[in-house]
Amino acid sequence: MLLSCAFINLKPGVGKTTSAVWLAHALYELGRPPLLVDGDPAGSALRWSELAGGFPFPVIALPVGDVHRRIDDFLGLRKAVVHDAPQLEDHARIARSIMRHADEWIVPVTPAPIELDRMAPIGAEMGDVQSLRARPARTAVLLNRTNRPDATRTGPDADAREVLAERGFDVLDTQIARLDLYSQSFGGPVRAQDTAYMDLAEELIKRQENA
Repeated sequence: MLLSCAFINLKPGVGKTTSAVWLAHALYELGRPPLLVDGDPAGSALRWSELAGGFPFPVIALPVGDVHRRIDDFLGLRKAVVHDAPQLEDHARIARSIMRHADEWIVPVTPAPIELDRMAPIGAEMGDVQSLRARPARTAVLLNRTNRPDATRTGPDADAREVLAERGFDVLDTQIARLDLYSQSFGGPVRAQDTAYMDLAEELIKRQENA
């Protein structure tokens, strides 16, 4: 069964590309070599791969509005694909097409009030695209750039989890801490072993198995 996930958000700069690249490496290290699809016209994921001397899995640029129709031409026998989607507010046609293909939509969110306030319009966008699918996609929030590495039950991270849950969002157990290891990694090689992205990959695999 294909694990197909996409990182989506209304706005840029929320960590979609970083998360997509790190997750793709984690899946590779777990024995599920993915196809990484750079759907952003900015081409950051593909450029990262070039600067790093290549990733150990294929990266393709596909910033087009019919990704859901064309992606099968590139998958072959792969069991995982990770989409780096562009921001919905500027590239809605591309992002929506990616969402029509991906079975898991992941919304990276910083646990800050202004970011939590933006979740209502994201929820509306997801609802619109769900109506275009044969079966609903799984949706989840990834707390990103958090104050602590673990899913702590106290402090701002826990407060954000509570707010998101009250608004009807499914929040992943895994969260990504605010670390230079991730924020300064663009352009360099990635080793996901012993990082939170391995936990994320394993959690997404379990979500797929339990779907």
